[in-house]
Order: sequence, then C-alpha cells, then structure tokens
Amino acid sequence: MSEKKKKKGFDPRDLKPEEMLKFEIATELGLGDKVMEGGWRSLTAKESGRIGGLITKRKKEMQKEALRREEP
Repeated sequence: MSEKKKKKGFDPRDLKPEEMLKFEIATELGLGDKVMEGGWRSLTAKESGRIGGLITKRKKEMQKEALRREEP
C-alpha cells in the first residue's frame, strides 16, 4: 500500500483549492472532526454524497457569479 493510503489522519493545512472546498463543506455539515480523525474513507456513502452534491451546487453558484461579473 502507498504511504498516502496508509495515512489515516488528514491535514487541512496542505490542501488544493478544490479539496479545501470539500473540507469546508464537510465542516459545515458537522463532519470536519470525523474527517480529521479517520480521513475521507471514514464517511458513509450518504455523507459523501451529500458533500458531493453541495460541492456541485457551490461550483454552479460560483460560475454564475463569475458570469455576472463579466457582463457589462
């Protein structure tokens, strides 16, 4: 197994922007501590799906906001 898979914990200080959004949403749902302790694999399918749905929703909102800024 690779080192990344062996590592159970999670370090929120070393994240890419997309991962930061994912962690931010997990924290808003009250799952931040669970992810910190057991990593992303500790989440249930329902919890992961909820996070994924909210990521999609937030990205669409961000795209709409970017388009609004570009309009004259």
